[in-house]
Amino acid sequence: MSRAASAADVAALRATVRALAGDPGIEVPRPELAGATRTVCALLAQRYPGGTVELRIPPFAAVQLGIGERGRHTRGTPPNVVQMEPATLLRLAGGSLTWAEALATHAVRASGIRSDLDLLWPLPELALGRLS
Repeated sequence: MSRAASAADVAALRATVRALAGDPGIEVPRPELAGATRTVCALLAQRYPGGTVELRIPPFAAVQLGIGERGRHTRGTPPNVVQMEPATLLRLAGGSLTWAEALATHAVRASGIRSDLDLLWPLPELALGRLS
């Protein structure tokens, strides 16, 4: 079970996403990057409970999400896996990067028939006023 994201976690996430949207090459301190990544995963896990897709953001987090009509994969790693760098996740979450752009630039590695996560982005908690 994943942790719930607090209001303070979401506020810190907004600040990190805003910084990345302003300068994609910015060096975000590792603890801040880890916290923001885990907060995005917690928000997604609350919104999409289940286990049809495993979203991996090494080295900070991995979360299983219920995407599509089938609720939960019951044994081992789901057949649908998506992996990306933390900065890519945060840029998707904030809307400064689209899913299509991430795929086209190979910033996302996705396999499986339910690995299209386009409809997850941007996160509603971050979309207000477009951060980019």
